[in-house]
Parts: sequence; C-alpha cells; structure tokens
Amino acid sequence: MLDLKFIRENRELVKGGAQKKQVTVDLDKILSLDARRRQLVSESDSLKQRRNEASRDIGQRMKAGEDPAALREEVRAVGDKIKSYDDELRQIDNDLQSLLLTVPNLPHPSAPAGTSEADNRFVREWGVKPIFDFTVRPHWEIGEMLGILDFQRATKISGSNFIMFKGMGARLERALINFMLDLHIDKHGYTEIWPPFMVNRKSMTGTGQLPKLEGDMYLVEQEDLFLNPTAEVPVTNLHQDEILNGFDLPLYYVAYTACFRREAGSYGKESRGLTRIHQFDKVEMVKFVMPESSYEELESLLANAEDVLQRLEIPYRIIELCSADLSFAASKCYDIEVWAPGMNKYLEVSSCSNFEDFQARRAGIRFRRQARAKPEYIHTLNASGVALPRTVIALLENFQQADGSVLMPEVLRPYLHADVISPP
Repeated sequence: MLDLKFIRENRELVKGGAQKKQVTVDLDKILSLDARRRQLVSESDSLKQRRNEASRDIGQRMKAGEDPAALREEVRAVGDKIKSYDDELRQIDNDLQSLLLTVPNLPHPSAPAGTSEADNRFVREWGVKPIFDFTVRPHWEIGEMLGILDFQRATKISGSNFIMFKGMGARLERALINFMLDLHIDKHGYTEIWPPFMVNRKSMTGTGQLPKLEGDMYLVEQEDLFLNPTAEVPVTNLHQDEILNGFDLPLYYVAYTACFRREAGSYGKESRGLTRIHQFDKVEMVKFVMPESSYEELESLLANAEDVLQRLEIPYRIIELCSADLSFAASKCYDIEVWAPGMNKYLEVSSCSNFEDFQARRAGIRFRRQARAKPEYIHTLNASGVALPRTVIALLENFQQADGSVLMPEVLRPYLHADVISPP
C-alpha cells in the first residue's frame, strides 16, 4: 500500500506508475475523500475544543449560582455535530481503505518501461543447452514412459489440471524439496518455517493477493480461509502488526508449501503436462530487510535461487520484468526461466521481487533502528527457491536418454538414492 500523504504530494508520479503497470486507479476519488477527511478532522477538533470550553463554563456558572441551560443546549448540539462528523469519517475511512488497496506499487526507476512481456529485458543466461542425437520427448511422454506421472488418475480423483506423482516420481519431488531446503538453510543462512497451508483475508490482503487476485484463489467459504497460493503469504505475515528490533535484521526465512491456484482462463495451449496446474509444490524464500539495503538484498536473493539451478545443472536465463509485466505489489522483479528442450521453450521457475515497504504497510510490519527510535516500515522481498513442477519438467527433458531413462544431477543423487530413473 502506498502512503496516503505520498499520494497526495506525488499525484502525477503515482498516476504515471499505475499507468506503467496498466492498472486503473481513481486518484480523483481518493484525493477528494482525503480532502474531505482532513476538513472533517479539523472541524471536529474545533468542535471538541468548543465543547470542552463550554463544559468548563457550565461548571463555573453552576458554582456562581447561574443557570447553565443555554450552555448545556450548546454542548448537546455540538456533541450531535461531532457524532455526525465521526459517522462520516468512519465511512470515509472505509472507502479510502478500499480505494487505497487498488493502487499498485510504483515500478522502480530502473525497471524497463514497456507495455507487455515482449518488453522484458534479457539479463544473462547460464549453462549449455543439451544437444540430442535422438528425437527429443516432452516431459509428459517421458513421465508416462517412466511410470512416474499419472495424469488420468489425478483427473479421476480431482479433475483437470491436477497431477499425481508415483514411485520414483514421488521420490523425485520429495528429493527436490529436501535438497532445496537444505541448501537455503545450510548454505544461504535461511531459517526454515513450516507454515499453515490455509490463510485468512487479512494475510492475503497484507501481501497483495487481495482484493485484485481473489478470482485466482481457492476459497473455503465456510471458514472464509484461502488455500495457500504461495508460501509468500503465510511467511511474510509471520510479523504482521509487529515492530521488529533493527538489530535482528535482516531476517531470512525459507518454507516448503503446497500451493493452490485456480488461474481461471489462463490455460489454453499450456494446459498439457506440468506447465499449469492447480496444485503444486514450491520452496519459497522471504526476506525482511532495512530499506537502504533492499536492492542489494534483491541481487543476493536472485543468486540464492540461481544456485539451486546451477547445482542441478539446468540451463536457464534471467529476465528483468518491464513495468507492465510487474506484479501489482512488486517494485522490481527478475524472472528465472529454465530451458525445456522437449517443449522447445523457456519456463519460469522463480520470480525474485522487491516490494519495498508496500507489503509492510498493508501488513503493519515495522522496525526500530534503536530502542526508542520512531518505527519505520520494513522492506520485504521474496523468491521461489524454486517452484517444482517446471523444475521437474527441465530435469526430465534436459537429462533424458535415448533408451527412455533420465539421468539425475549428481547433487540430487544422495536425496533420491538413485543415479538414474529408468523405465519399468
């Protein structure tokens, strides 16, 4: 959430930032309500001061034996006016809050300008794409040949765009999760969190999924809880409405969760295999950092996610998102995309984002630099470290062999207890 005072003083900047993200906001309505609110507060304060003065005069007149009836009538009238102002202020505050939640975070000045993903900026690539002397298969064919993916039974149990791993496929999923967690904990200095897999509206609003993305989320209506769309939500909200000690910063957390997304209407040709599914596994990194260090921390976060793929020996590229492709809450974001030769395309496995204080304002997360210092809003960052479905795609397609088997990267073999996954 952007600060209302900042919006008031930087109207054109906020308007331009929303336009760059292609988000429509009613700044005229926001500023009109803000002006009316400030007017009401001023007038209400004046009335309260007059009421206090009149109340004192009533006491003095009563001591002097005078009749304070006229003053009492004035105090009642002033009180009624104050109540009407308070009622209007409550409505304005509710309306302002709803409108402020529709204002996106501003793109960082360094984010490329653009109107679509075609304007994203290539940053770098890593690894060498494999060359095959046989016909390359897509992962859904490989998975079925190996007996590790069962799409039909998943559909029977739950419906379309759900998946089922079995045998070595289930073991591969578990091995990847454990490998990623161990790497981030032991090598990168993160603290592991195992959060709830369901979150409330306040938490979803805090990280920016609500109200904009509610249609993409799974809601359990009876409890008004959402199935977790990403561990970013519960982990960022660990410190909801808290004031942190600046001496404890930065804080690094990592968590595995299953993730659930409807992604209504977003499938089309990408619906086959593991590319777009309703339930998937992901390891997520979240940082709470000082404002002045957040962009240095973003580069470090990106390096942590890259380390996963480099150790898995998966070729990838990094793309910096243009203003129009940035998420509602992000100021700057790098996407990491792995090479999938069977699909002949790159697939995103991680978005590394700096939200600055946008999420912190919504979730009420602040810190003090010193014991009695004024609280400041913290900066939050997150990145997948990494998402598993497309990582599995990249592993199966990049390491496939002519006989239908798939070699496993050396770093994964101790977790998988196997060097290769072979057809039954």
